[in-house]
Amino acid sequence: MSSEQVLKLGIPKGSLEEATRRLFARAGWKIKPHHRNYFPEINDQEMQCSLCRAQEISRYVENGTMDAGLTGKDWIMENESDVVVVSDLVYSKVSNRPARWVLAVAGDSPYRRPEDLSGKKIATELRNFTHNYFHNAGIPVEVEFSWGATEAKVVEGLADAIVEVTETGSTIKAHGLRIIAELLQTNTQFIANKEAWEDPWKRNKIENINTLLHGALRADRLVGLKMNLPADRVEDVMALLPSMTAPTVAHLYNTDWLSVEIVVEEDRVRELVPRLQEKGAEAIIEYALNKVI
Repeated sequence: MSSEQVLKLGIPKGSLEEATRRLFARAGWKIKPHHRNYFPEINDQEMQCSLCRAQEISRYVENGTMDAGLTGKDWIMENESDVVVVSDLVYSKVSNRPARWVLAVAGDSPYRRPEDLSGKKIATELRNFTHNYFHNAGIPVEVEFSWGATEAKVVEGLADAIVEVTETGSTIKAHGLRIIAELLQTNTQFIANKEAWEDPWKRNKIENINTLLHGALRADRLVGLKMNLPADRVEDVMALLPSMTAPTVAHLYNTDWLSVEIVVEEDRVRELVPRLQEKGAEAIIEYALNKVI
């Protein structure tokens, strides 16, 4: 195999690492990390993985160190990276919903709007984006880079406000802070180097990965249901089934019973199964799905 037939893929290290490895596993790729090693194994000879901070992946994809990678929309904007955004992948360590970068102040502060912070100091890891946000809004502020523990900066009097990422807001509230504005919604994006995207082999590989990752994400909210029922009850049962497509129906051997199989949203199963039983369905089986393409 030539070196041109290896796709160099960046995987975010840190809070998203475990969620990313689970997503790839459902899509068919097993990523096995090594202790103190930034190059995990993957069960695909056509791929080479590198673990890297999400904050840096877009820069490495842009300069060609990596052919493709997964990183946050926020860090692509922060680095102003010139890359191909293949798709959005909405997943996280907590829930399948976008995270938010919010502007927060002390709970007892007089600040209610971004405009109230004119002339004040703001601490954040997302320094370039925050500077641009306030500059474009015509609000003069001092934006200071935060190396971590950003929520504590206001509590300790080191800043008047912070811009920090959150999903639920619970950590910010736990530090006695109050959110006064949402500046950006962000989620993971699958990105590619422009030259790699123009290479037919690499582009095909990237598109195949993208298809299977989205299939895994879609399957995360769905389950399969299979059941047996008398043929004369099929219309009653069909009226209950919220299938993605027409249910699969097959005759059971040497009987007047049918086997029916559907794909449904997982949170509907608890209400659906008792109603199916009332209509005569038996041997109802629920099973997990890895991918729905």
